[in-house]
Amino acid sequence: MSPLQRLGLVKLRQETLSQLPAGRILEIGAGTGLNFVYYPADAHGVAGEFSREMLRIAETKTRPPRVQLLQNRAEDLPFKTHSFDAAFATLVFCSVESPAQSFAELRRVVRPGGTVVLLEHVRPGGVLGPLFDLLNVFTTRLFDDHVNRRTAKMVSDAGLEVVDVKSRLLGIINLIKCRVS
Repeated sequence: MSPLQRLGLVKLRQETLSQLPAGRILEIGAGTGLNFVYYPADAHGVAGEFSREMLRIAETKTRPPRVQLLQNRAEDLPFKTHSFDAAFATLVFCSVESPAQSFAELRRVVRPGGTVVLLEHVRPGGVLGPLFDLLNVFTTRLFDDHVNRRTAKMVSDAGLEVVDVKSRLLGIINLIKCRVS
């Protein structure tokens, strides 16, 4: 991740978290805790991650005291309906087994009118699109990483209202802001 961080992911992570309103937040796929430094000091909520190994690393990182770490799957969130004011994920939905189920879970656990912000690498348009389709054959087998997902469309198909999509790095990275209806 270090080369990608230097190529602009740091700024994009900051921008992602700046889109979140105050209130109880949920991070999907917290990984090793790279986003913790961008959390507001008064943040409260849950940083969830499926991988036990990544959670062990995340536990060593400084985070706001009212942010709890929890092992969970994006497709099966262990929270009551409307538990959060907002949710976010950075570079997660390329490797989630069932994005549709995960987005349905986000709709369930984020209150109506709440915000969902996603920073994702996606299938770019133009001539790069077919190249990413070809790359996907290899990346899914080697890394379980889908490089050609059309995340904004999947979010919309799942019933979240797409408020804004900002394309970066030749359309390969999207910052997608949604509202729960």
